[in-house]
Amino acid sequence: MDATSFSGLLPRTGLNPNFARSYVQGTPLTYVACHSLEEHRPSSQALTFLSSNKTSKTSSLLGGSNVCGHVQKRNGVGKAFCAVGLGLYGENVFEHQSHSHATEDKVGVLLLNLGGPDTLNDVQPFLFNLFADPDIIRLPRLFQCLQWPLAKLISVLRAPKSKEGYASIGGGSPLRKITNEQADALKTALKAKNLTANVYVGMRYWYPFTEEAVQQIKKDRITKLVVLPLYPQFSISTTGSSIRVLQSIFREDAYLSRLPVSIIRSWYKREGYVISMADLIEKEMEKFAKPEEVVIFFSAHGVPVSYVEDAGDPYKDQMEECIYLIMQKLKDRGINNDHTLAYQSRVGPVEWLKPYTDKVLVELGQKGVKSLLAVPVSFVSEHIETLEEIDMEYKELALESGIENWGRVPALNCTSSFITDLADAVIEALPTASSTAMSLPRSVSEEDDLDPVRYAIKLFFGSILAFVLLFSPRMILAFKNNLF
Repeated sequence: MDATSFSGLLPRTGLNPNFARSYVQGTPLTYVACHSLEEHRPSSQALTFLSSNKTSKTSSLLGGSNVCGHVQKRNGVGKAFCAVGLGLYGENVFEHQSHSHATEDKVGVLLLNLGGPDTLNDVQPFLFNLFADPDIIRLPRLFQCLQWPLAKLISVLRAPKSKEGYASIGGGSPLRKITNEQADALKTALKAKNLTANVYVGMRYWYPFTEEAVQQIKKDRITKLVVLPLYPQFSISTTGSSIRVLQSIFREDAYLSRLPVSIIRSWYKREGYVISMADLIEKEMEKFAKPEEVVIFFSAHGVPVSYVEDAGDPYKDQMEECIYLIMQKLKDRGINNDHTLAYQSRVGPVEWLKPYTDKVLVELGQKGVKSLLAVPVSFVSEHIETLEEIDMEYKELALESGIENWGRVPALNCTSSFITDLADAVIEALPTASSTAMSLPRSVSEEDDLDPVRYAIKLFFGSILAFVLLFSPRMILAFKNNLF
């Protein structure tokens, strides 16, 4: 089971649902968060990387102060970069316009993705980077000073099990290789549409980090940028987290603050994506002896229910609409098979989106379903959650539950129709690139963090409460049940 499953391990209070909902509904706005920028100097040694001599905090996507991006990297010298200027746009506001004017610009496209450990030695520092993200483990404000120690604890405890998973798929994540291939394919597709662009890859939790990609964008003197997260559906914990990092990098950098930027925040409704998914499903169904009896089983990565109910995360609604669109496309082709949607990768003592993939597989087997086609709908690249969790864990569970014929739709990867549609999305987004967003003032909580006396008081009482929480019988039981 992938480490991303730990999103929402601890509850968070003080959410600002109105702010979150305005963000995910596509209202142009800015938000800031302190993060760090480093020079990439690879070596075999992993060490902790700090962005400055002082611990920095700022307002997060959902309001309230957050611990800034403390990131473990192999080696590097920390530099703090901040700026404003990212405009945010909804998924369907772009009109297809001529892009002949783009020949005068130096266009860049930034692909954002999760990232994954390249080797087994990278697993623990990768997990640390993941759990140090305040959009993944959402601590109450009083506990935020313990974000990094908690991330260290969880990553150390989780690493042995995660290493087993990565070892079973070859000793590391294929995500970096596949994303680089997608970037190359997208550059070629854009060139075929008469748009010359540099395509960059920025990973959230491992190499090449988003900060590295932005540094290269600056070196290349890009004059117009399209940001394309490789997540079809928007979630605070994926696209939201990646964009928050970009905001922190752009906040005060003179060059970046003037750079026109367009963000494609979700694209699950695009015709090319829907057709590509339907094509893959139809092709895999033909491999069954009786295709008409196959149940189409969509499995999406889950998120905690609190993200949806308290913070206004649109992920669940977008996922359900996405499934509807894919099934409508299949029905247009005469494919009327039963289908269901479930959510995988839940971990931690909080409620996640239901129904759960493992429980639904058992129920389908008990109902007499014999043929099932698994569709990893929230993933556009093969990685541990498709290759290990679905292909190994869930397949074994399905067969044990009475399902006799198992199939799995591959991730989109570099499917030509998918890449072509991404190219169209980039071209459509270019005219909306803007650098007019304004800087947000410091929040009250951020000002408090700059006061050493107030910060010491918060640290003291936060430590006491954290000790009580972490060593309570409920939390100890949660760690025992979910980390080992």
